[in-house]
Amino acid sequence: MPQVTRVVLAEDEVLLREGLVGLLERFGFEVLAAVGSAPELLEATRLHRPDLVVTDIRMPPGRRDDGLRAAVALRSEQPELAVVVLSQHVQAGYAAALLDSGDGRRVGYLLKDRVAEVVEFVEHLRIVAGGGTVVDPDVVRRLLHRPHDPLAALSPREREVLALIAEGRSNAAIAAALHVTEAAVGKHVGNILTKLGLLPSDDTNRRVLAVLTYLRGGPAADPGGSTWTGPAAGRR
Repeated sequence: MPQVTRVVLAEDEVLLREGLVGLLERFGFEVLAAVGSAPELLEATRLHRPDLVVTDIRMPPGRRDDGLRAAVALRSEQPELAVVVLSQHVQAGYAAALLDSGDGRRVGYLLKDRVAEVVEFVEHLRIVAGGGTVVDPDVVRRLLHRPHDPLAALSPREREVLALIAEGRSNAAIAAALHVTEAAVGKHVGNILTKLGLLPSDDTNRRVLAVLTYLRGGPAADPGGSTWTGPAAGRR
């Protein structure tokens, strides 16, 4: 029998919180606690030590990025903790901040609208709980059109492959989406990593570093040497 994923949920809107609890339980997750503020999230996660935290970004008491800050703090305390943050608006900086936490794995950044796409939403939660990384496709699409692209060295196909990596897709899934062979995808991935200067290493996940480069809009860097001071204040 597959292991049940244990979850702590943080959402300040009561109706949405209760709806998420029902959805998660319907799909076999065990909800250990459902709370409405960042301090409660910290307390519940430290008490229950769940497999997965699902949290809104904008939470009491500050109603700015309190939920995200709590999630990053918990990741520093519990490196194996999987975290998915939910946002009302596209903010690439939030996704980058979360990916900067820990080793960049077991994290997800999704827009709240994705909750309505129930099966896909649940699949994304399972990917993150299983050790993967998922970035909302709308964030990826927005980054594709930014000016002064730091990824100009990549070919159009390589940029397309990197966008799909950022969405948390495996090489096999990318091959299916692009109607090419998995070997072709592997070659594109290798070219991407080489062009971004991400040399083979046993200590870092180069796919995650490539996504970080994509989100930051700057040179690739080891996440262990990065510092996050928080995204710009404002609505998520």
